[in-house]
Amino acid sequence: MKLKGEKQEGSEGTEGAKGKMTLSLALVALISAFGSSFQYGYNVSVINSPAPYMQDFYNRTYLDRTGVPMDSSFQTLLWSLTVSMFPLGGLFGSLMVWPLVNNCGRKGTLLINNLFSIAAAILMGTSELAKTFEVIILSRVVMGVFAGLASNVVPMFLGEMSPKNLRGAIGVVPQLFITIGILAAQILGLNSILGNAKGWPVLLGLTGIPSLLQLLTLPFFPESPRYLLIQKGNEEQARRALQRLRGWEDVDDEIEEMYQEDRSEKEEGQFSVLSLFTFRGLRWQLISIIVMMMGQQLSGVNAVFYYADRIFESAGVDSSSIQYVTVSIGAINVVMTLLAVFIVESLGRRILLLAGFVLCSASCAVLTLALNLQTTISWMSYLSIACVIIYIIGHAIGPSKYPQPAQSPPQMFLQSSRPAAFMVGGSVHWLSNFTVGLLFLYMEAGLGPYSFLIFCAICLSTMIYIFFIVPETKNKTFMEINRIMAKRNKVEIQEDKELKDSSPLGKQEEKEALSSTEM
Repeated sequence: MKLKGEKQEGSEGTEGAKGKMTLSLALVALISAFGSSFQYGYNVSVINSPAPYMQDFYNRTYLDRTGVPMDSSFQTLLWSLTVSMFPLGGLFGSLMVWPLVNNCGRKGTLLINNLFSIAAAILMGTSELAKTFEVIILSRVVMGVFAGLASNVVPMFLGEMSPKNLRGAIGVVPQLFITIGILAAQILGLNSILGNAKGWPVLLGLTGIPSLLQLLTLPFFPESPRYLLIQKGNEEQARRALQRLRGWEDVDDEIEEMYQEDRSEKEEGQFSVLSLFTFRGLRWQLISIIVMMMGQQLSGVNAVFYYADRIFESAGVDSSSIQYVTVSIGAINVVMTLLAVFIVESLGRRILLLAGFVLCSASCAVLTLALNLQTTISWMSYLSIACVIIYIIGHAIGPSKYPQPAQSPPQMFLQSSRPAAFMVGGSVHWLSNFTVGLLFLYMEAGLGPYSFLIFCAICLSTMIYIFFIVPETKNKTFMEINRIMAKRNKVEIQEDKELKDSSPLGKQEEKEALSSTEM
């Protein structure tokens, strides 16, 4: 007997062999990633370099209004809010994903999403003229909503546009553009370019340009064929979209495959978030996605990017050189993300995750030591920089491979439970990001260099969890992965239910498959 998962793997070779990177597919990937994913990265680090000038603007505005200088604790609160409102908006955005993509389409959602970015860019760019810092904080929330939508919709859109054999490569494009966005913000934020007293409003306002370009160009490209066929019921439009994306007329196989997926999903039904939490058969999968999302964000990566200049300043790096060191680290992040693309298929995701978290925990521990000893040992400042670089390398090859819930290991969830799992993962991702952005300044003030020991402990705990619980998904079918997780969940009947996604077997054959699993 043949399992559906096996059949798909076999057919993937024949269908995948003729799947090619057409001009339309390449352009839609680049436009989507540049117009959406790029801005996620850009807004993570854009307020890093101009922070002193923005804080000075906050002080001057407050002084003009009240006649008294701003209290330092209030300034810390305002700046922490400026940083953390972005991930809070991301939480709201991630909760809007499924209603929008189902009602407006994948492409439609991206086009609507551009309006958030353009509005926020105009507000931030004119905030100094309007003499209001509250608008900046509000705009950070709006940009967060944009990022929360983009981080989920772009991978979904590109995954549904791509032929099977190119989904892996095209799936990495959003993450690559996130790292390029971080690097672009660091370069443009140099004092000699826009990271100065006059240029910072322009630096913040530039985020609207990629959205404007996407708004003008994306309408000329097709909507997701899967959305057109399954949710709109328009086979003719879906066929035309596929023909344009594939570069040939015969797309009957893909159309039929979409119909089969639709039938399979309707037979199995969908999990709600509540049922996901109460279903024993997915207990360890759910715990795993929560632990990995928390570990990825609470490992301190955004603290490193948000406050990189402060870290190097406290490490004793010359003020004129700090920004160039930050830019070089952004470049390393881009290079390592590209490198991870090539090594992930040979080594496997689990190995890279473990190695990444080990490097992160070790570098956080040594960074704590180096920051404590830098006043007595002169070369410790260089060790601090080395630790940050090693941390970025570790994060790029491991945890950053799953920066958003849409790119977390989907192999651990079958189609029926995936939407609910992504919503849970997205909420945990952005809430953890918000927590770090809001609390890190207070942690730094209260604990000093020892704050990185907390990140070290989180990285170590996550690594131990992955080592003992999370299976390697490389070269494994959905059925094999579910067998592994079913043993951990100690289920029998539930596994049988889940296997229906992987196997169109009759009831008797399903029982045979289940009993062979339990042996």
